[in-house]
Amino acid sequence: MRRRSIIIPTLLATIVIFSGCKTKPGNTETNSFDGSPGEVKLITLAPGHFHAALVQKTSYPQVDTAVAVYAPEGDELKQHLQRIDDYNNRAKNPTKWEESVYTGSDFLSQMALNTTGNVVIIAGNNRDKTAYIKASLEAGKNVLADKPMVVNSSNFETLKQCFNIAAKKGVLLYDIMTERFEISTMLQKELSQITPLFGELQKGTPEQPAIVKESVHHFFKEVSGKPLIRPAWFFDVNQQGDGMVDVGTHLVDLVQWECFPDQILNYKSDVQIIDANRYPTILSPQQFKQATGADTYPDYLQKDVKYGNLEVYANGDFTYTLKGVHARVSVIWNFAAPTGGGDTHFSIMRGTKADLIIKQDAEQKYIPSLYIESKEAALEQRVTEAVALIAENYPGVTAQKVSDSSWEVIIPQQYRNGHEAHFSEVTQRYLQYLQDGALPQWEIPNMITKYYTTTKALEFAMQKAKK
Repeated sequence: MRRRSIIIPTLLATIVIFSGCKTKPGNTETNSFDGSPGEVKLITLAPGHFHAALVQKTSYPQVDTAVAVYAPEGDELKQHLQRIDDYNNRAKNPTKWEESVYTGSDFLSQMALNTTGNVVIIAGNNRDKTAYIKASLEAGKNVLADKPMVVNSSNFETLKQCFNIAAKKGVLLYDIMTERFEISTMLQKELSQITPLFGELQKGTPEQPAIVKESVHHFFKEVSGKPLIRPAWFFDVNQQGDGMVDVGTHLVDLVQWECFPDQILNYKSDVQIIDANRYPTILSPQQFKQATGADTYPDYLQKDVKYGNLEVYANGDFTYTLKGVHARVSVIWNFAAPTGGGDTHFSIMRGTKADLIIKQDAEQKYIPSLYIESKEAALEQRVTEAVALIAENYPGVTAQKVSDSSWEVIIPQQYRNGHEAHFSEVTQRYLQYLQDGALPQWEIPNMITKYYTTTKALEFAMQKAKK
């Protein structure tokens, strides 16, 4: 094996660039995990999205500090390595990652030939993601993939094949659902299971769904304390995907996870799309440059340029039923957040006795806040009892009366660890699944149901726009 070591300017982590390297096929590592230190050996594949680095913002005893990176050369790779370097050199709890990098044009096939790595992290261009997942699984490697794993119906068919391949190879395919670890959502789910307070989940109607999830995101933002420079392809829905199949993945996942916890869903019989819409965010050339650093629109975006501005079809909403329960999902992308704000989330679960509402607006100082809205008289005692029950697992959680029929759930700061921290929580959960040797029985059919829902909603919206 011939290799040369280089140090990228300002990058202090150890970087090894492999050139012309060939290895024998096959994986010498067993896929049996017992929690031993360093038994999990990461491969990072084409890290075009900052989520790839966030998996490594935290160290894990079970994960080896040596990480193999296979990717094309370019700014995306440099930014990824710089983030890892920042984590290694921060003052508080620095990591100790050692990144070995292969940048040949055959990086995908070389990744498959790697005989050491046993878990592949995939977070990048969504157009290529499903193919990367399939190649990794065929090489006998476990995969932890950023959302979305698919962005259209063709990808969905491939994803079903991927789960079959994973089963045959004895490896685990899992997607990174960080929003399950957001505390207000976790408590919304917990309270909805307390029947004396919430009652039963309503069926709802198309006009007033039983559960609503709305998410507002921003193209220009900070990550790990620095302005995020996005790749230009992020603004091409053919590569990133429409909003409803991208961020919408999180929202559909939460609908399933909260309404039907631990239940196996069947996409063929449980899902019906009622309505769906898509519409663009308009970006000026100046905004596009601020977000990407690019002076001009690349050729593949020219199809979306009108009157000099870029139309990005990142926004969408759809209404559907899941096992007869009406749900609505809405995704909005603005250019930048208001002062003091960031990405926001709104959610409502309608029960027969009370509604559970998450708000995150200026009134809440852009902090996700959970409210209980009573539909019955004399519910105060039930609120007190329900919150006391919640506090057994989440000490310090209380309720504050807002009006005769409304209470705010007071969540201690210790539970608000932020979006970036959720990536380590998902990773730790996945590491436990590796040690268990399996995912929970409901996870795989529900992942399939989730991606069927998002891709069918996109099909519906596209067909509707043609009429």
